Amino acid sequence: MVLLQNGKIAAGMAARKIAAPWLALMIAASALIAAPASASGPQSVADLAEGLLASVVNISTSQNVTNRRPNVPTPRVPEGSPFQEFFDDLFPNLPEGNRPPRSRQSLGSGFVIDPQGIIVTNNHVISDADQVIVNFADGSRMEAQVIGRDSKTDIAVLRVETDEPLRAVSFGDSDAARIGDWVMAIGNPFGLGGTVTLGIVSAIGRDINSGPYDNYIQTDASINRGNSGGPLFNMDGQVIGINTAIISPSGGSIGIGFSIPASLAASVIDQLVEFGETRRGWLGVQIQTVTEEIAETLGMSEPMGALVGDVIAGGPAADAKIRPGDVILSFDGKDVAQMRDLPRIVADTPVGKRVDVVVLRRGEEQSLEVEVGRLEDGEQQMASLEPDAGEELETTRALGMNLAELTDDLRETENIEGSVTGVLITEVDAGSHAADKNIREGEVIVEIGQEAVSTPADVLKRLSELKGEDRKNALLMISTRTGDIRFVVVRIEG
Repeated sequence: MVLLQNGKIAAGMAARKIAAPWLALMIAASALIAAPASASGPQSVADLAEGLLASVVNISTSQNVTNRRPNVPTPRVPEGSPFQEFFDDLFPNLPEGNRPPRSRQSLGSGFVIDPQGIIVTNNHVISDADQVIVNFADGSRMEAQVIGRDSKTDIAVLRVETDEPLRAVSFGDSDAARIGDWVMAIGNPFGLGGTVTLGIVSAIGRDINSGPYDNYIQTDASINRGNSGGPLFNMDGQVIGINTAIISPSGGSIGIGFSIPASLAASVIDQLVEFGETRRGWLGVQIQTVTEEIAETLGMSEPMGALVGDVIAGGPAADAKIRPGDVILSFDGKDVAQMRDLPRIVADTPVGKRVDVVVLRRGEEQSLEVEVGRLEDGEQQMASLEPDAGEELETTRALGMNLAELTDDLRETENIEGSVTGVLITEVDAGSHAADKNIREGEVIVEIGQEAVSTPADVLKRLSELKGEDRKNALLMISTRTGDIRFVVVRIEG
């Protein structure tokens, strides 16, 4: 800063002269305090990158698409016109057979995990591809065969035929990664192969609502389009993540990238290599989050676990007598801290294994034994389920809602499946607490306070019991017309 008045300049110089010895002493003292070694980043990652580049590949795919624009007329040009090529490109709807299909190209990344030719990438990189080409760092190119893919975790495994062993990398312990650890990404952003970027682990256990097993590592190492399927390395040169997604308004890196953790990817990859498909564990329940309101109504000291909304008939949970309204606290000795933990724990459990499941039921913990089923079989089973016949119920008014007997005629009129039983909601008062909780006309009350209700009279009786226990809220199990279950806490009125 330049001072314009002589007095101030002189004063400033004098102050500087007086403070100089103290300043020198402070600088000398601070020099004696060494910065922690972990506070500084790696001086260079050149040696590390050099040893890893050969294991990272660029993946290009092509898909044949038909050129059809049936509602756009094709202009005619004189035969032999110099503009023929221009019109061919601009109007691709020539009669079928006159024009070959176009080839749509896409680019991604991958990495070698087995010297004999096993390569990992993202499923979305190779989905719908008619041809997959793997490009290596030395300039060689090989056509790859897709040996397995999993859309739920966005992982795909490829195989190339090679006479010479490839340079492979190994997985590290992603569970040991800590926020602030240095990581390196190598990939093919925007088609620029062999690109190395460096950053840190920004967060762990991220849920970005992309699938049932979200547990991403977040990093600020630059990840752009084309990095998908590439590896995220720790400073020991081990793969701790597979780069798969970014958050960016512009489409370019803004320092928020996500990687599938190796702890999740490794088991999926092993199954895809061995079986060509996944074989995940299955419990056969629909679950939801235990909110603070729900925890309070269940007498829990804090929200935790996974609340069972529905139990699939004929599934492992049904055989083990797990009931709607149970809160699953642990599975196979692993605590379920929150709802989204349970699908990952169950999926990683071997099919056919008998495990202990601890549930909270009516304020008491119970241990049940479950034989884990196979998710893929369970999905087929649920798709083939036929609804059962329903029951008849009474009508009344409660909780700001009109409730009606679920007659056969109402069931048919409201298109309610036969497997759904309870009290039909025919109207919800605008501005009521039930409306605020998104309860809708045509839904069915199945339980109140973990007690089944089969008539409107049961509803009034159960609400009266809860009032007698000085309860301010009621936990309702609500079913949609198609049988999807959720729990809602509604304030007891009047």
